[in-house]
Amino acid sequence: MITMNSPRPSLWRGVAALLLLIALWPKGGLQAQPRPSYGDTVYSTGFEVAEGYDPGLELVGQNNWIGFGSGGNGILTNFFEGYGQQAYIGFAPPAPKDEVLNVWRPIGLAPINPGQPIVKFTVMMQIVDSTNGQYDDFRWSVYNTNGARLFTLDFDNSSLQISYGLDNNAGFVPTGLAFDNEGYYELKVSMNFARNLWTATLNDTILVNSKEITTTNAVLNFGDVDAVWAIRKAGAAGNNFMIFDNFVITTEGAPSIPPKVLPLGLAANGQFQMRVFGEPGLNYVIEASSNLAQWEAIKIISAPAGAVFDFQDPDATRLGHRFYRAWHRP
Repeated sequence: MITMNSPRPSLWRGVAALLLLIALWPKGGLQAQPRPSYGDTVYSTGFEVAEGYDPGLELVGQNNWIGFGSGGNGILTNFFEGYGQQAYIGFAPPAPKDEVLNVWRPIGLAPINPGQPIVKFTVMMQIVDSTNGQYDDFRWSVYNTNGARLFTLDFDNSSLQISYGLDNNAGFVPTGLAFDNEGYYELKVSMNFARNLWTATLNDTILVNSKEITTTNAVLNFGDVDAVWAIRKAGAAGNNFMIFDNFVITTEGAPSIPPKVLPLGLAANGQFQMRVFGEPGLNYVIEASSNLAQWEAIKIISAPAGAVFDFQDPDATRLGHRFYRAWHRP
């Protein structure tokens, strides 16, 4: 299960994570620092009063937010302590005929700027549990400007499992990871429209890595990302709901989605081992440092078809501590 966040600034979570890695791995540490890329904020909202959001009204109809279906949606205050207002979907049952509620804010990146092919969606989210014995699904679905759904992340509040679905009508695929209802998460979805690939993380844990944005040759552009309440049993909706905040869409000029590096600990041979999540067919430079200031390239690896590979550092055992990062070399 992915650990949830308590309402604390993200800076402290990052510092704590770094200290924990040093404590756990005295012969090898990890600090994932991909080469920086710069882009533009296309859309950003914290659903605050200063932006024109009224907690007395539904979200749909405010500041160009659109809805399909029916059911509860609106603005809450200080559900994430210290973060002002948040949006939500769920809780109040939809009309008996409706089994889904989609809410979205049109973005319309068409065509994708070839100089900034990476589109990122980030959001804080929490799924609050039902008290009426009925449990539904909450989703984030990405659409193109033609209204075609490209892919979806599904949070099943019955099993607490996280799955994803592509546009191939093959149904949902389990990620093998779960969530809980006790606090908020930070979801990040990175889309490389130049290579038709997307990756998603939850609290920096990989959910999905390098899957196709479209498997059906749908138009490759970004229309919007929908918050979805999918009712499991028509006429018997749960009073569960999804809270979300800090909804941000950005574009970046990087040639690929920055890789993620996962420490695996000491292998049987005593060498420090890590796993790198990248994009298939790209070359990645593995760098090491003992002080986070000077970095040494120790290996160049071409990512395989699955875009995931492991690496062992034979020098880690003779050093007091070591940090690692990976970056794509075009």
